[in-house]
Amino acid sequence: MTRTLWIVQALLAFIFLFSGASKFVMSVDEMNAQAAFPLPGLFLHFIGICEVLGAMGLILPVLLRIRPGLTRIAAAGLLIIMIGATTLTLVGGQIALAMIPLVVGLLVAFVVYSHWRRMPRQRSA
Repeated sequence: MTRTLWIVQALLAFIFLFSGASKFVMSVDEMNAQAAFPLPGLFLHFIGICEVLGAMGLILPVLLRIRPGLTRIAAAGLLIIMIGATTLTLVGGQIALAMIPLVVGLLVAFVVYSHWRRMPRQRSA
């Protein structure tokens, strides 16, 4: 299970790093032309920053063994982004394209669940 989790996390980190970086390379007009729903440029850049930071949060805390609990928080944030992306794509009427953020969201949910399950239980006082 650990190997599978690492493969999924690496794949997701690559996806979100690429997606986040592309939000700074492409113009806002190009992004909105491809999107199901036009969004403000500042919001798209904010999502790009969140995706890049989330990609780093999927790998670095566990790899460096510094605050590994941050990985589950980063994955939960990316899950929120994927819920929003799936919803906006469905509202835009592109049902077939909504499968992409849905599948990515399910993979992120797997990471959240796997790290949540590994969290040590704390005793109550």
